[in-house]
Amino acid sequence: MLFTEDFLHYVWKFRLFDRLNLQTTEGEELEVYSAGLHNTHAGPDFQNARIRIGETTWAGNAELHLSSSDWQRHGHTTDNAYDNVILHVVYRDDEPLIRKDGKRVPTLELKDRINPDLYNRYHNLVFGTQTIIPCEASIAKVDGLTMENWLTRILVERLEKRSETVIAALNQNRGDWEETFYQFLAANFGFKTNALPFELMAKSLPQSILGKHKNSPMQIEALIFGQAGFLNEDFADEYPQKLKNEYEFLQKKFSLTPIENHLWKFLRMRPQNFPTIRLAQFAALVVQSNHLFSKILETKEVKQLRDLFSNLQVNPYWETHYRFDKESKPAGKHLGASSVDTILLNTVALFLFSYGRHLQQQYFISRALKLLENIPGEQNNITADFANLGLKINTAFESQALLELKNNYCDHKKCLQCGVGIKILKPA
Repeated sequence: MLFTEDFLHYVWKFRLFDRLNLQTTEGEELEVYSAGLHNTHAGPDFQNARIRIGETTWAGNAELHLSSSDWQRHGHTTDNAYDNVILHVVYRDDEPLIRKDGKRVPTLELKDRINPDLYNRYHNLVFGTQTIIPCEASIAKVDGLTMENWLTRILVERLEKRSETVIAALNQNRGDWEETFYQFLAANFGFKTNALPFELMAKSLPQSILGKHKNSPMQIEALIFGQAGFLNEDFADEYPQKLKNEYEFLQKKFSLTPIENHLWKFLRMRPQNFPTIRLAQFAALVVQSNHLFSKILETKEVKQLRDLFSNLQVNPYWETHYRFDKESKPAGKHLGASSVDTILLNTVALFLFSYGRHLQQQYFISRALKLLENIPGEQNNITADFANLGLKINTAFESQALLELKNNYCDHKKCLQCGVGIKILKPA
């Protein structure tokens, strides 16, 4: 049989083996009252198991291996953490296990106690030739409650991992949530292509400097375009030349160093997404939004959150330009609905969750999840694959969870750690 130790863990955890007339390899009567708690960290595999061997009931740890001899190969013989193992559960008992005191560790062999049908379903799932995900033939048949519960769990997993980046940045910013949010929001305005230069620009231009010029949109725009490295030349148009003049004064006043202009990417982008347009929109947001993160914490309705980023008053110059000194046909340059949703998804929801988790306030975590339930689901190759398998993806709550499922479970064939995989394998 071809399987991993994870399969043995799964069989033991859910007691999916023939439990009739259980005996240790030495012939003692054995009964399993509790398989114990699955330990995914260092130490024995299952903690606080309860079993009866002969007339004695034991409480302690259970260790699992494919073969008894793995105990020695894994170095458990000299590890004191394994001294209180009360049962060694193995697929094949190929050598007796002796403790330091010379006594044999009770061993349960499962080789002839696993249902072949269970093994075959596991083998087809993990070692099959599926093209999208291991359970592609079965996932659409999984009941709605199981899917909902599992997607909720792994969405929280995803947000917990992403929030660690937020908290690390928060610590670098000495606990300043507004500054941290401003930096992440800037990176979001760059989307994937220009996220890095946007982030570098924001870090080079603290909000404390922008705050001194809140009443002057021209100076805010000059600071942002100047720090982005777009004001290092002479211009034919009046607007960019005014920005340049303003920036030269402010640069000296605050000893500012702009980022390298070559970091910005225009190639193969729709003009609406050019970094110059995104910077203009970001400047408009800075002008009209004081203490934005505080406003977000206070704003409960999703529509009101959207309004914070919609209808930004971008400088009229950009209505007829996508780049400085290059006139174009008139077109509105406000943030589109999909761009606003991307900001709500990747920055606002993440920060609400991170804030709630950091301060242990469930209210903000619940708000983050509710926000994701009110954002349309993302459209990408992964969500398209799941849709083709029969799953309905209506909200960002679902699409974000499915991204986590695909990238951190399906791609690594962690079917035995996945609520969907366990449900599919579970005997009827």
